[in-house]
Amino acid sequence: MKPVRRIVTGINAAGKSAVIEDGPAVKIRSVPERPGYHAAELWVTHASPVPVDDPDRVAGVSTVGPPAGGTLLRIVDFPPESEDPTEREKAQRATFSTLYPDAEHRPADVHPGMHLTDTVDYAIVLSGEIYAVLEEGEVLMRPGDVLIQRGTSHSWANRSGEPCRIAFVLIDGRRAGR
Repeated sequence: MKPVRRIVTGINAAGKSAVIEDGPAVKIRSVPERPGYHAAELWVTHASPVPVDDPDRVAGVSTVGPPAGGTLLRIVDFPPESEDPTEREKAQRATFSTLYPDAEHRPADVHPGMHLTDTVDYAIVLSGEIYAVLEEGEVLMRPGDVLIQRGTSHSWANRSGEPCRIAFVLIDGRRAGR
């Protein structure tokens, strides 16, 4: 798929708003056991409200979720999943052990990619199609569809035969009783 372009604005030396960076995403994570899966980490914040001139902190991203009190912008390319259940489970286990060890991975649930995080996530399908899988039911999402994921156990299943690209905004949250 086409590389993700990241454009960052700021205040230049003359005190004017300007583009201070324009180029491909600087941090892209992938999993060898899951060809075609790429997570472009685009921006991370560490507080709310965030200082508008906060520096780029994306180099430190190594988890599924944002830092405490922060947010994370990520674009993920989901390749079609294997029809072989063993291969599908192997790819999901590798994804969570390699990229997202902090997620509460639940591979024995209704889909081997089921996981839980203490976040509110805005998931916006940019291209392709994908199923958002929940413990009870699933919904097919297409370009322009938006899912507001509120700390529920969920997974993503691309059964289309074509890649799917989703933009995620993850917001640190808290669960009652935790």
